[in-house]
Amino acid sequence: MSADAGAAEAAPTEQSLSQIALGFVPARILYSAAELGIADALANGPRDYESLAKETGTDPGALRRLLRALAGLGVVRQLDTDRFSLTEFGGRLRSGTPDSERDDIMLSTAPELWAAWGELTAVVRSGEPARAPGTGRTAYEAMQEQPEVSAKLRAGMAQASALFATGVAEAYDFSRFRTVVDYGGDEGTLIAAVLTAAPDLRAVLYDRPEALERSTATLSAAGVADRCEVVEGDLTSPPPSGADACVLNNIVRDRGDEKATELLRSLRAGLAPTGRILLVETLMPPVLTPDESAAYGLTDLNNLVFAGGRERTRDEYAALLAAAGFTLGATVRVPVPTGMPDYHVIEAAPTS
Repeated sequence: MSADAGAAEAAPTEQSLSQIALGFVPARILYSAAELGIADALANGPRDYESLAKETGTDPGALRRLLRALAGLGVVRQLDTDRFSLTEFGGRLRSGTPDSERDDIMLSTAPELWAAWGELTAVVRSGEPARAPGTGRTAYEAMQEQPEVSAKLRAGMAQASALFATGVAEAYDFSRFRTVVDYGGDEGTLIAAVLTAAPDLRAVLYDRPEALERSTATLSAAGVADRCEVVEGDLTSPPPSGADACVLNNIVRDRGDEKATELLRSLRAGLAPTGRILLVETLMPPVLTPDESAAYGLTDLNNLVFAGGRERTRDEYAALLAAAGFTLGATVRVPVPTGMPDYHVIEAAPTS
């Protein structure tokens, strides 16, 4: 391969590095627009910027400049010198609509996470997540302590789980178990799908009290509430013992190897002798292509910055499980919508 060919392969985008470095600008523009509720204010038709400023509590001149920047992003359209309208694309910034992305944008550019990414160089040097001065909390811990933000985080996870929950239930045979614990089951999206697919199965949903507010409604709506006990508990403690299997959906990725090993060891003691641990996670390819980097590489780095967690390859999961006293078994690929990273059910049995 020639040097020119290698250079072309190494540059997966037409953008210059300087353009990529300015990526924080549109991110903050979208965050401000979401926080100010601009899309909601424009939902009923065109408005002049001065009336919008009164409604949003902003400086008229500064808001006009923000609106012009949003026009460049395709969120709004400038109709004349004073008036702006919401585009169909910008409608996704509205709150409470089926295709709303407002909460996702506010979470992904939240001040806590934003500050954590500002410490990326220190994170890479230390291998530890960013921690807030004074409190020592990670961005994840700080956001969990805010009820409104924590509720949005849970809702986002439930929404994401809904995209692959049915696929998990169809791809993996849960009918061979009698009782399954959904550890950190949150709103019950995944276990509801599993119980629907396995009519003879019983389950326990175990999570913090604030995460269980909507689980009963989810289970009732699916018609499986009578087969699932909801148990309140701290995620630093193991769930009730004796289950045939323990499911952890997107739990291990939030922890580094040391904390993940500690968690898995604590769960091992509560399993039935022939029990299984079932991790619902993405498996990161050992070698990433540029196209895969957004789904796996950027997510992996965000896990580190945000909470100290990580994405893992199959071999890395095997090593992690071995350190916790498990042997890696089958990894069952889960069907997911186009554009999502591949999810797998990663099965592990206690090492004899």
